[in-house]
Amino acid sequence: MQTGREFAQGSGGASGGGVFASLLSAIICFTATGAWAEGPLKFASSQLEPIKWSELAGWTTDDHLAAFAAYQTSCRAVLKTRHMDERAELSAALSNVCRKAANLRPQDTETARAFFEQNFQPLRIGRLGEAEGLLTGYFEPIVAGSRFPSPEFHVPLYRRPRDLVAAGYKPGAVAFPNKGVRIGRRNEHNELVPYHDRGAIEAGALDGQRLEICWLRDAFDLLAIQLEGSGRVILEDGTPLRVSFDSHNGYPYSSIERVLVERNLIPRAAISPQGIRGWMAAHPDEGAKVRATNRSYVFFRVTGLTNEGEPVGAQGVPLTPGRSIAVDRVHEYGTPFFIEADLPIEGRKPASPFHRLMIAQDTGSAIVGPARADLYWGAGDEAGRIAGRIRHLGRFVMLVPRELDIAAAGREAPLPVPKPKIAALDVGKQDGKGEANSAKPDANATGRQKPSTAPNAKTAALEAGTEGGKGKANSANGGASATGKSIPSPALKPKNVASEGKKPEGKAKVETVGAGSSAMAAGLRKSPPPKSKAAEIEVKKQNVKGKNESAGETVAGGKQKLSPAAKSKTPAIEVKKQDAKGKAPAATAGGTAAGGKQKPSLSPKSKTSAIEVKKQDAKAKAQAAEGRVPRS
Repeated sequence: MQTGREFAQGSGGASGGGVFASLLSAIICFTATGAWAEGPLKFASSQLEPIKWSELAGWTTDDHLAAFAAYQTSCRAVLKTRHMDERAELSAALSNVCRKAANLRPQDTETARAFFEQNFQPLRIGRLGEAEGLLTGYFEPIVAGSRFPSPEFHVPLYRRPRDLVAAGYKPGAVAFPNKGVRIGRRNEHNELVPYHDRGAIEAGALDGQRLEICWLRDAFDLLAIQLEGSGRVILEDGTPLRVSFDSHNGYPYSSIERVLVERNLIPRAAISPQGIRGWMAAHPDEGAKVRATNRSYVFFRVTGLTNEGEPVGAQGVPLTPGRSIAVDRVHEYGTPFFIEADLPIEGRKPASPFHRLMIAQDTGSAIVGPARADLYWGAGDEAGRIAGRIRHLGRFVMLVPRELDIAAAGREAPLPVPKPKIAALDVGKQDGKGEANSAKPDANATGRQKPSTAPNAKTAALEAGTEGGKGKANSANGGASATGKSIPSPALKPKNVASEGKKPEGKAKVETVGAGSSAMAAGLRKSPPPKSKAAEIEVKKQNVKGKNESAGETVAGGKQKLSPAAKSKTPAIEVKKQDAKGKAPAATAGGTAAGGKQKPSLSPKSKTSAIEVKKQDAKAKAQAAEGRVPRS
């Protein structure tokens, strides 16, 4: 049979982050989108992780003898099945293992476990990025019915309508497509249109077509059989009528439980088969409207007239309670799965460990995804109560025949997209070769200098990096006009001055050039004053405190005009580098004006700029008397 438990659709958001693919960690990850990927072990948006038998919790304590009996039942159908598509390799491998199992009669669970270990290899499977999948339960309802309609039995259970068709489906075939194709009916123009939905069918759209298999007592009994995909109807004379899923009308299932809660018709805590049945019996008109929100409708076929045995699953073999599962049809029937979970099997008390080897023998329209399973619990009310309690997360391990080459599948796994080139790498390549000198501002026709514009803020950090190995970062020379006036150029503001600290100290020669060169040309000053020992000591004092001073500028009136120093977050680093090699002579800060007067240069902006300026002012006066110019 094919289950219809569509209210349980979805993965439920697996807890714990999934394990992503990595060949180094032996995880094989397949990320195909859309249709299922080609190949025996490639599933869309799925991940496969080879593991060891010893890593399966509860593997050695399971009843492998019971699992082997269910597996042998599947093997009878597997040996009759042949695939000619991309799944042929997996199908053939499963058939080969089934041939080995066909004549075996293990007498104990250890022998049965050895068979699985010798012929299969375990692969943990899940959706991409999820460690766990979703588990639900289903069962075979047993309800009362009648061959003839009556006031007590008035709800029809229909077989497949003759006008129900599917695109590309050959009429008369036993296996009606469960999903993946358009399902509907032909109109008078031979166009495929949607089939009647639940509301229309319950209103009598199929009356008079003689499609009734039998009549049931109430609509909830029909919903239960449609939801589970099979049922057992006990007729008025005691004859059991076994029915199983045959086809559906093409609409997706919509949970009526959700509708009842959202419309505040039944409290969430009161949702149960008994609660829904009682509410529908008390509110027949409102119940019909709620059922109509689920437009999906399932049709059946008769599969037996006996109480013996279990219902037949979609694989065509009887199901085994506690060992059969319904899976997505992407999997091959007869594939063993080991399930690790905590399930409330024994009443509503806290869930107990459930570590069990199950066999894929059924499917359902709501069973979607590589790690999604419906556990079959048997027939009757008790099985129904267990099935109704289960909606839990669990870990899935698929047993794959050893003859399949898992390593080959891993070599075909997609590689990650190459990472984009990082700008820092480019800076490192340029480091040691670039000689990035600051640009000298141009002078205009009248001799007045235009201030140089600062570089783009985004590239400032890169420019700073290129001055590394051999760079000689010279401060811009302030050009002077014909009258001797000079306009200071704005300082460069690198975005990441921290990178300056990485420049090789042995090669960086930071030199500030005097801004009074044009004044010298005008005859206002012949040459810079000689360096004195006192001045060098003063420079060292300033260097220790990390205060670089910009070169002064000599103006026409003989007074020195000061240019603002460049702002830097780590001037101490630059000063230490200059101090280490002793190759950081500052340019002569201004010159002696015509009147013999001199102004001290401004100190750079820093946390202690006010203190430094006072110190420099005091020393500048002394130096002016001696005819010296302070070093920056």
